[in-house]
Amino acid sequence: MSYIGNAPISAAFLTDTFSGTGSQTAYTMTVAPANTSSIIVAITGVLQDPSTYSVSGTTLTFSAAPPSGTSNISVRYLGIPASGVTTTAYRTVTEFTATSGQTSFSVPSYTVGYIDVYRNGVRLVSTDYTATTGTTVVLANACTAGDSVVTESFLVSSVLNAIPATAGAISLTSATYLSGILPVAYGGTGLSAGGPAFSAYNSSSTTLNTTTWTKIALQTEVFDTNSNFDSTTNYRFTPTVAGYYQLNGAVSTNNPAGSLLCAIYKNGSQLYKGQVVPANSALGTNVNVSGVAYFNGSTDYVELYGYQSNGSAQTTYANSYDTYFNGSMVRSA
Repeated sequence: MSYIGNAPISAAFLTDTFSGTGSQTAYTMTVAPANTSSIIVAITGVLQDPSTYSVSGTTLTFSAAPPSGTSNISVRYLGIPASGVTTTAYRTVTEFTATSGQTSFSVPSYTVGYIDVYRNGVRLVSTDYTATTGTTVVLANACTAGDSVVTESFLVSSVLNAIPATAGAISLTSATYLSGILPVAYGGTGLSAGGPAFSAYNSSSTTLNTTTWTKIALQTEVFDTNSNFDSTTNYRFTPTVAGYYQLNGAVSTNNPAGSLLCAIYKNGSQLYKGQVVPANSALGTNVNVSGVAYFNGSTDYVELYGYQSNGSAQTTYANSYDTYFNGSMVRSA
């Protein structure tokens, strides 16, 4: 049979077998079932009604001794209780029968402020007793012989070193990331959800002289998550986290009669290029370029350039949707 994903794993139910003697009624099982409904009991192949036996811990007791036979008693467990699990009591009740004039009672350890006291079935208010030591309760009024005093204490648990639901709560020193799906800035590998990203555009036109590659001035940042884009001097992206980055750029001009090109330059050399030939259009012309590039996280940088062969200078359209450059990390180094 074919499966989507891994094939199911199956295992037989745990079963105990015993040999009847004709007189023995109690048998010791391997595990302690929760109750009689948690096991299936058969004698010589005949299923037994749960009313004909009882369980207490690991002891199975029949109301009548099974007949003599070799391995003629089988006990099949429908589920195995969890083992090695430590349970914690969250409520502790202690009962006392007071002596004449008794006011002090020694109780199991409790957290101050988390204990209730009852006298003869009536819950006492906080002024009727003192419970400040964690081990004793002292009544304000002495008891009469035979009074019933009951204390009910509650365990107080806390979660230590929990990560609060506030921005910036997770840092390198306070979290361990699963490799492959979390920010590589914190030591992960594979896909990154936290690497640098930027988006900037030409908000003041750049002049493209004919047949000359010209760097596009990208003066306005839409976002720059790690302050790795220079929008004032060099108009370049220099990511400080090593890895692979998706880059996208576009250049638009008014109406060149020749070709219009744009290119992504890495470390001063042309890396990717886009071209429109011929580029003449009454509505202006737009050319795009995109690609993935590796950055070493220290010295590697990229810039956007434009080129046109109109025969005279052209100016770029200056807005966020015509002449722009953006990029983001898509995989760690």
